[in-house]
Amino acid sequence: MKARNLTKETIKSLGIPEKKFPKFGVGDTIIVNQKIKEGDKERLQAFQGDVIAMRKHGISSTFMIRKMGANSVAVERIFPLYSPLIDSIEFVRKGKVRRAKLYYVRNRLGKSARIKERVMTRLQKEALKENNDKVSE
Repeated sequence: MKARNLTKETIKSLGIPEKKFPKFGVGDTIIVNQKIKEGDKERLQAFQGDVIAMRKHGISSTFMIRKMGANSVAVERIFPLYSPLIDSIEFVRKGKVRRAKLYYVRNRLGKSARIKERVMTRLQKEALKENNDKVSE
């Protein structure tokens, strides 16, 4: 049975828990805390970067994050949205973009590779925070 053919009701009946993540989109900067198992110990590892792509296909939904690592080497990771290894997602800032996929950032260096921040009023920030709090409850 393919995962993308499943509905939300089917996902809930299979025992997959509903994720309480804040709403985020392409261009946003987020921090993903992932569970890493080393031997018999388990720890959390944070991965902060810009969301450059999202693929929405039900249970098989994924999002791609790009960050600049050591020595200006770019690191991209694809995270499944419904993975049990993802502990939490923290919203950092909203990006100002006009595309659904930001693959063009791969060919850029320096300032041109940055994503501008969407300037929001205080009321807009409060409304966004309230929406994210409702989703995370």
